[in-house]
Amino acid sequence: MTGKPLRIPLAGGKRLFLKGGGMGQISPKAAEHPPIKALIDDGTIEIQGVGPKSRQSGASNSGASSGGSGPASGGVRHTGDR
Repeated sequence: MTGKPLRIPLAGGKRLFLKGGGMGQISPKAAEHPPIKALIDDGTIEIQGVGPKSRQSGASNSGASSGGSGPASGGVRHTGDR
């Protein structure tokens, strides 16, 4: 809503940098962080809504999130000393 760039402090020492009039994404949990609540209350930033949920309870794409290094993961297997 403002024309100037913003540096918004997030939990865990992270920051969200926005250019003037820019948009960004934060988690719903981050929206409850006190510095963000203060910016929302004074009208500096605006929360527009929650986006679509990509995964719910891991039911869909159960093999895609395995993260292993086996042949099913499609990654390169490194062997030997490095």
